[in-house]
Amino acid sequence: MKYKNVFIDTFGYELPPNVITSDDLETRLEPLYRALRLNKGQLTAITGIRERRFWDRGFRMSTGAIMAGRKALADSAATPGDIGMLVYGGVCRDHLEPATACAVADGLGIGPDTEIIDISNACLGVLNGMVQVANAIELGHIRAGMVVSCESARQIVEQTIDRMLATRKMAVFKKSLATLTGGSGAVAVILTHRDLSDQGHLLQGGIVKSDTRHHRLCVWGPDTGIPATMPLVMETDSVGVLENGVILGSKTYRAFRETIWNETGPPDKIICHQVGSTHQRTILEALGISADKDFVTFPYLGNIGTVSLPITTAIAHERGFLSPGDRVGLFGIGSGLNCILLGVKW
Repeated sequence: MKYKNVFIDTFGYELPPNVITSDDLETRLEPLYRALRLNKGQLTAITGIRERRFWDRGFRMSTGAIMAGRKALADSAATPGDIGMLVYGGVCRDHLEPATACAVADGLGIGPDTEIIDISNACLGVLNGMVQVANAIELGHIRAGMVVSCESARQIVEQTIDRMLATRKMAVFKKSLATLTGGSGAVAVILTHRDLSDQGHLLQGGIVKSDTRHHRLCVWGPDTGIPATMPLVMETDSVGVLENGVILGSKTYRAFRETIWNETGPPDKIICHQVGSTHQRTILEALGISADKDFVTFPYLGNIGTVSLPITTAIAHERGFLSPGDRVGLFGIGSGLNCILLGVKW
């Protein structure tokens, strides 16, 4: 995928009000830690995550997406009438039907001629949405599009803690530990044709690769049967995801450098999907990229799924980490396994 006319115009994001520390979670897990003879501090030591945020109970995903969307529109050259495609890319949605994007479109005053869709692809939903919008812009179908997402980890984290306490088994602890890294947040990204606005950041192109042999390494249930036949559970083979994700990510990165940038040198900056300290260190070493080229938010936001990469990009921009003219790689790896790497000239 190569683009000449697509710009990332603006970001908008919203952070939940409730800060939950890893110490808070481990206090609830004290009976399990005693049973398994674990020392407190394991969660931060293993993941590098000190805290994450939760929405208030009963908070709707469309509400968070609308809040982020309003912020993105406030800074954008695009108006609600310019938005030709609205994509909701979150794992968490208000309903199976209708698309959560419908509620977001209504809340933002998006017009009746706009294509409204949900996209679901684990942690890559927002990046997939950006590709869909960019393709439509480059083909001349639309002048602008918006991708939104809102994720909530409160329910799955709390139910995982309950399950750990009920079973008090090391096997359950290991399979469920990654779930405790989950955080919450909302984000919106507006992309425009250069004729509408070229004041943003040029989206140069991207590479997509997958290795679906590993689609069982990370599973978040229940299934979508009505009624559901499984309880709400998230189990992750963290070692398997990391090892095979790094292999897939390295293949994607090599292809990206050859076809999009056509250069052998590393990018000026890189923003990765935020998982934790071990993932960050391993993927950067595999790609041969120095840690000072990366910007992280996982220590205080955790893993926010589809929201992690775009919200980290927005914060990196706000804090001056991304400079005009930088070649920036947006690097996403998600369960499945799927990988997307987008190149942006900042």
